[in-house]
Amino acid sequence: MNTYVELAAADVPTRQAAALTGVARATATRAASRARRPDPEPPSARPAPANKLSSVERSLVLSTLNSDEFVDKPPLQIYPILLERGEYVGSVSTMYRVLREHTQVRERRRLATHPPRKVPELIATAVGQVYTWDITKLAGPVKGTYYDAYVMIDIFSRYIVGAIVHACEDGLLAKEMMTDAFGIHGTPEVVHSDGGPSMTSKTVRTLLADLGVTASRSRPHVSNDNPYSEALFKTMKYLPVFPDRFVSLAHARQFLDEFVHAYNHHHRHTGIGMHTPADVHYGHADAIDRDRDATLEAARRAHPERFTTRQTRPKILDRDPAAWINQPPTDEIQLAA
Repeated sequence: MNTYVELAAADVPTRQAAALTGVARATATRAASRARRPDPEPPSARPAPANKLSSVERSLVLSTLNSDEFVDKPPLQIYPILLERGEYVGSVSTMYRVLREHTQVRERRRLATHPPRKVPELIATAVGQVYTWDITKLAGPVKGTYYDAYVMIDIFSRYIVGAIVHACEDGLLAKEMMTDAFGIHGTPEVVHSDGGPSMTSKTVRTLLADLGVTASRSRPHVSNDNPYSEALFKTMKYLPVFPDRFVSLAHARQFLDEFVHAYNHHHRHTGIGMHTPADVHYGHADAIDRDRDATLEAARRAHPERFTTRQTRPKILDRDPAAWINQPPTDEIQLAA
């Protein structure tokens, strides 16, 4: 820029000076104009507003807001109460401004604090240890009419141990379903469910307490705490044959009976090594695994070139040794052991 100024002072045309120095003429012109301007005057102190509260008045506002009477009320409620008493300490905006200066703009009401709900952690290493159950709605013949399907499942075998459809949800009906299931398949150690009215009813709680069964509950609004029942209902409701509406209670009961039989005896479940729930529930899975292994070994001997690994059984046929609800991290399990 200095070279450009020197050339211009020596009467070199500005166009030629710009070409020699690479400085645009407009840039040089703006720089010269700024150099000719007088230095700006320092900013004057801003006068205090005429309506500014004094320190005494601000202290009065803060003490009023934090008084025992108003400490849990917002300014929007305090303001009209004071006016009704003939008192005026400031506008609502002023009250918020004073609170902001003292970092007190927050929820002022006294609110109850609830501790976080404990995450249910359940494990089943054999049949009959943990049952989980739930109720799902089945659409009836007309809009607004629903039937309630009560379903209980053994989480280790995925076997449906109890299922019935009723026209309503009731703790007595849930107790009846549980009593029948326990009578046929045995009383479990733990029964897990969500926090619905039937699950928490006195009738169900008394039954489980009398039998010495531990009652486990899901956290509110956490469907993952009851994954086996939720997955079962999804399997049922996404079947191609699942009707949009059931024409009667008898129709719903017939459908559920057919579904339970097909699920228990024909449905191949990935979580139990592609066995049916009945195979695992009644102890046939080990013999079936031996037959599968024998067939695979015979095929390996007949055509070794078709098997690229030494693994005798594909992972999809492996059964998990335990069924978990909210399995903790591995390091926590090892520490507990």
